[in-house]
Amino acid sequence: MTSRLTAPPAARGRLGEPVPADLLDAAERLSREEVRDLQLRRLRRTLRHAYDNVELYRRKFDAAGVGPEDCRTLEDLTQFPFTTKADLREAYPFGMFAVPMHEVRRLHASSGTTGQPTVVGYTETDLSNWADLVARSIRAAGGRPGHLVHVAYGYGLFTGGLGAHYGAERAGCTVIPASGGMTARQVQIIQDFRPEIIMVTPSYLLTLLDEFERQGVDPRSTSLKTGIFGAEPWTEEMRREIEERVDLHAVDIYGLSEVMGPGVAQECVETKDGPHVWEDHFLPEVVDPFTGESLADGTGGELVLTSLTKEALPVIRYRTRDMTRLLPGTARPGMRRIERITGRCDDMIILRGVNVYPSQIEEVVLRTPAVTPHFRIRLTRRGRMDHLTVQVEAHPDAGLEQRRTAARAIVKGVKDGVGVTVEATVVDPQTLERSLGKLQRVTDERLAPPA
Repeated sequence: MTSRLTAPPAARGRLGEPVPADLLDAAERLSREEVRDLQLRRLRRTLRHAYDNVELYRRKFDAAGVGPEDCRTLEDLTQFPFTTKADLREAYPFGMFAVPMHEVRRLHASSGTTGQPTVVGYTETDLSNWADLVARSIRAAGGRPGHLVHVAYGYGLFTGGLGAHYGAERAGCTVIPASGGMTARQVQIIQDFRPEIIMVTPSYLLTLLDEFERQGVDPRSTSLKTGIFGAEPWTEEMRREIEERVDLHAVDIYGLSEVMGPGVAQECVETKDGPHVWEDHFLPEVVDPFTGESLADGTGGELVLTSLTKEALPVIRYRTRDMTRLLPGTARPGMRRIERITGRCDDMIILRGVNVYPSQIEEVVLRTPAVTPHFRIRLTRRGRMDHLTVQVEAHPDAGLEQRRTAARAIVKGVKDGVGVTVEATVVDPQTLERSLGKLQRVTDERLAPPA
């Protein structure tokens, strides 16, 4: 078996082929001005729909002294109040719905692990639009009619599995509804069924790759040509790691349940320069995460999204908590891109006055020899000081001195790149918990009660 440490650069790490013109949706061909004109028409209709049918929006708009008729330009949207996850929790379960329940065809919900779950609903039109947008995303990633798509996102109330499933069918693909878990069986299915595309969280793909190698199978020998990765932040270093180990095109899909699910934005395989927001259905903004002030394109901050076509649950200026910046369109010039999500406001660690994101530590780990991409962050308190320990698995071939060198390199890399002093421990292979879905990298023990 070829070692991933000595494998040649992946052939598919290069940019892929663009979507043929005859497969582009009409909206993908629009100019920037045409997109903005469409957005304004749909925004004014959405504001009216939300105000007339959702009591929470009516109350918030009235308190802010604005109404749907006050939106005359896209810039006027900044006068309207934000929607937050707390609003959706307050309205649990169906208080944010803008249509009667008999028009709702499906419900999804968050896990509720950090509080009251958030519930979202979809009309028939919403479901059709969602399938269209995921199909568009799959085509942008390199998928074509007839391809087999292995869906390893979780099915159920989580939007990932069913969102990917119906989008792949709408794109004319054949779906393998694998869901999460049963890792050894998934590896066998990939070998037997030979799918061209996998839709999965990047952390769970790493778990699948470990299983391939445990079984003595080189992941580069599989049929996979495209990986569409979402549901958690990942870095350029992670893209290089994946493309080297699997020899596929690794592209980013973005979405969140409160706004729709996967398919809000998609990275195009011919550029691999960040996801294009499907702006015919969503209006993006970036704001200062602390003040809420709107920021100019190109400035980093918190992504805010307004739905433009949703019927069952329209969202107005929803604060995603995801950190990014808006950039001009490239592969789809009429629609802006978001830079790869660097982290979430609520994932940010403040360590001795310095803001630290797990993705920054991931970048250091992935460029460190002799360790795998599997790591965890442990926060503790030593005396009056916060302390951060990076636990990372050694590569099976790494000796004791290589492990010590790797630990020192991680400490130095975080100090040089982030500006904080941390501790690093290199643990034995296969000792850290594996992800079967969204990965939780941080364990915060600073407020834990004494044993």
